[in-house]
Amino acid sequence: MPQIHPTAIVTPGATIAESVTIGPYATVGADVVLGEGVQIAAHAVVDGITTLAEGVQILPFASVGLPPQDLKYHGEPTRVEVGPRTIIREHATVHRGSVGGEGVTRIGADCLIMCVAHVGHDCQLADKVILANNVMLGGHVQIGDNVFVGGGTAIHQSVRIGRQAVIGGMSGVERDVIPFGSCMGNRARLIGLNLIGLKRRGFNREAINALRLAYRSLFLGRGTFDARMALVLQDQGTQPQVAEVLAFIEASSRRGLMRAGRQLDESAETEAA
Repeated sequence: MPQIHPTAIVTPGATIAESVTIGPYATVGADVVLGEGVQIAAHAVVDGITTLAEGVQILPFASVGLPPQDLKYHGEPTRVEVGPRTIIREHATVHRGSVGGEGVTRIGADCLIMCVAHVGHDCQLADKVILANNVMLGGHVQIGDNVFVGGGTAIHQSVRIGRQAVIGGMSGVERDVIPFGSCMGNRARLIGLNLIGLKRRGFNREAINALRLAYRSLFLGRGTFDARMALVLQDQGTQPQVAEVLAFIEASSRRGLMRAGRQLDESAETEAA
């Protein structure tokens, strides 16, 4: 049977797996679904149409599934979905979707949402995303696999962050960040590639060198950006990681593409974590 503390409030109608643990003074709403092994710590709140997959941990004073901070929202049945083994730390907030978006806020598997981070309505986080302390995501932000966002960073609504990117702490991100990119600053600009992350994830030398050449051609080369895109497509378009970057750039965007902020040098590349 689930281990539910006597002081917890579990509204009738909630679906709770047998191995769930709910701590003191926690609150679980009527439309919540808790998978096997979910842990809800003391004083945490899970509400709305919210599904937590197996092994999710919600730590004290975090809240998941509360209404979006959107004046157009009037109680519509939007929802939150959190993938397996994701951890949401103290005082973090995850708001449910809005009628102006897909109607769902999604967080993938094996993510870590650190203390006081905020995931706004309709955000879409893929797997193994890490948001450090005090990160703020506006509504409709999209983040790919294995992205790290440094502490205190604010990401504007509708921004896209490609997979394997890294965002330096205390950044203000207003535009889309390419896959495998590294950016920082207020307002943030690209400073190179996430080389350390690429190596840690097992990308081979050929892939890394191809990405470095493509990055230099796209963001540090001469001529118009469209001309540089065409050249990279012609010369490197069949290389998988480069093709992924090009497809990301060509996809529909509401915020536009982040560009390089200064001349790239070796130290900028190697220091990207």
